[in-house]
Amino acid sequence: MALSRSRRIEGVNYWPGFVDALSTMLLVIIFLLSVFMLAQFFLSRDVAGKDTALAKLNQQIEELTSLLALERTQKTEDQAKIASLTATLDASQSERKQLLDAAAQGGAGAEAERDKLGAAANAIDAERQVSAKALAQVDILNQQINALRKQLAAIQQALDASEASDRDSQAKIADLGQRLNVALAQKVQELARYRSDFFGRLRQILGARPDIRVVGDRFVFESSVLFDSGKADISSAGKQSLDSLASALIDLEREIPPDIPWILRVDGHTDSHAISSSAFKSNWDLSAARAISVVQYLISKGIEPTRLAAAGFGEFQPIDTGTDDEAMAHNRRIELKLTER
Repeated sequence: MALSRSRRIEGVNYWPGFVDALSTMLLVIIFLLSVFMLAQFFLSRDVAGKDTALAKLNQQIEELTSLLALERTQKTEDQAKIASLTATLDASQSERKQLLDAAAQGGAGAEAERDKLGAAANAIDAERQVSAKALAQVDILNQQINALRKQLAAIQQALDASEASDRDSQAKIADLGQRLNVALAQKVQELARYRSDFFGRLRQILGARPDIRVVGDRFVFESSVLFDSGKADISSAGKQSLDSLASALIDLEREIPPDIPWILRVDGHTDSHAISSSAFKSNWDLSAARAISVVQYLISKGIEPTRLAAAGFGEFQPIDTGTDDEAMAHNRRIELKLTER
């Protein structure tokens, strides 16, 4: 009913309200995309780390396989040497037999042959020992390769589990995004309803004055209502207007559910005439000081500081592009916007 009364009093332009709602939804979507990208980044980093470990293990397997091939080649060579020495030993034994038969005739020659046979036998034993060591090393390498293969299988299982978890996380993020969008849309609609009721009450309290009006989703006070020219101290008449505003705002605090993160933003604006004084060096300073003065006065009337914000825009956000005195008066203003924190 308050909204309908404000429509009868003055035509309301809702388009900025819709634009702010759409902007809020866009920011939420960007936030969700950022969350999704961060989740993707951390998951990709984990998978990349596992891929690196897998590559290292594969490289180790290749190195061990090469060592195993070398050991096998060495084993083959050793076996060939053993066969050669065995043949030599057999030949030596045959010669030994012949020499033993002629031992009675030449004792010194038989002794030399015995020395040769002993040396050949020692060489064969040494080769057999080398071959045994090579076989032992081959067994160790085979055990290491089997252990690495088991590690590779475990890593592959972990990668599969990580991919499955990644898919589950993506599905959960998508579901969370949908639910968050619905919840935010509901909160935006609730806040819009409370904003409409709040402005309707202010319109009833302050009356239909040309210097106080609703512009889109903002309640606008011309600066002359609250301040003297070039000053940031609230005038007596301005304090009366802000007293009514504070009363309506206190009622609004009681009605809005605590889970809606709302604030009343107080924006200060000036006209395009430059100011330079001992108190204010620029229109930025003047607009910010006026917004802060309004916020501090509302706090003194019992409004929670956490529900208020002050901002100064200087002359850079005009609502009237004209250059006459009336346009300048419209641009010198304080805007109140009930919005999300």
